[in-house]
Amino acid sequence: MSVLEMKVPSPGESITEVEIATWLVKDGDYVEKDQPIAEVDSDKATLELPAEQSGIITLKAEEGDVVQVGQVVCLIDMDAPKPAGGSAPAAEAPKKEEAPKAAEPAKQEAPKPAAQPVAAAATQTYATGAPSPAAKKILDEKGIDAGQVSGSGRDGRITKTDAELAAVPAMGGSALSATGSRSTTTTKLSVLRRKVAQRLVSVKNETAMLTTFNEVDMSEIFRIRKQYKDEFAQKHGIGLGFMSFFTKAVTRALQMYPDVNASIDGDFKINYDFCDISVAVSGPKGLMVPVLRNAENMTFRGVEANIKNLAERVRDGKITVDEMTGGTFTITNGGVFGSMLSTPIINPPQSAILGMHNIIQRPVAVDGQVVIRPMMYVAMSYDHRIIDGRESVGFLVAVKEGIDNPVEILMGGDERKALEL
Repeated sequence: MSVLEMKVPSPGESITEVEIATWLVKDGDYVEKDQPIAEVDSDKATLELPAEQSGIITLKAEEGDVVQVGQVVCLIDMDAPKPAGGSAPAAEAPKKEEAPKAAEPAKQEAPKPAAQPVAAAATQTYATGAPSPAAKKILDEKGIDAGQVSGSGRDGRITKTDAELAAVPAMGGSALSATGSRSTTTTKLSVLRRKVAQRLVSVKNETAMLTTFNEVDMSEIFRIRKQYKDEFAQKHGIGLGFMSFFTKAVTRALQMYPDVNASIDGDFKINYDFCDISVAVSGPKGLMVPVLRNAENMTFRGVEANIKNLAERVRDGKITVDEMTGGTFTITNGGVFGSMLSTPIINPPQSAILGMHNIIQRPVAVDGQVVIRPMMYVAMSYDHRIIDGRESVGFLVAVKEGIDNPVEILMGGDERKALEL
């Protein structure tokens, strides 16, 4: 018999263990080569595990198990014939035949024990006694009649504890009436969510994080998108969004203020000559931050195309660890969820992050006149250990300049050329 031992592959450098998040097949199923058989969580991403060969699968790990890279998690019997229709093997058939037999006694026996407690509850009379002075005060405050409380003291005396535990009667009901669901659900956090939690706490504890705010006028970007969005989409096959403008504004500002594009390594500061922009994307497994490599060299079309591709890969669960590793600066857009203002948390080992927010039509003063403009608050959180106030404020002002006046500052005065139209 030819049996393949499937081992956990390495999702990426520095990852030594993963958690079996979900088995997509059952023990004894017939699987095809390259068929996804499991989802595994690492501390950086959730990845699919494909079958290496076709055959009958035997699972060697449970959902929720933490397994080492290289550990055997399942066996595939490659000699086993494929069942008709590709269904699970016939070995499972007896279970289906036995199920009705097992269910019959349960149906016959269930009413007997169930009827007894119900009848008892309907006819039970609680022994009551005089409440203690402390208990009486509590019952009076709650508006509960002492005759509705079962005393646990001697001769049925109602104690202070009895009064404290007594439930306030529901409208039209007794003190024993239910007042709503009290159920709870406990689920284990995924490896990814636990790692994110650790990193966020670490950032708060180990960095001198500070946030500075400003606001940007989106009028010109609204005009450009309205004027060129159809032509841009028709020529390039992608939409013209806000992220390309903000990415271009950020890469320009990073080149003006290089300390914002830096990180700390022990007693050393590392400055980067390139701008790898991490873009926060919400996916089924939580927030992911894929990276735009060398975003400073991308055109508007290049930024939009790359962001679209990365966002689709995140939402389809196909993003790789390498695509989320690195990054020198992060942009996150809470505005898509309706956030007006927030203080984003730095994505380590980076030293700064820009938070975008929702766009609101607000009255603003322009040349001494009050006008209505589409305005957005922007926030920049930064590590004060290597970024001073002058650099942080100057950086955010540079971003504001690019958004307020994109044609002159981001497009070189020729919007059609910049959009490659």
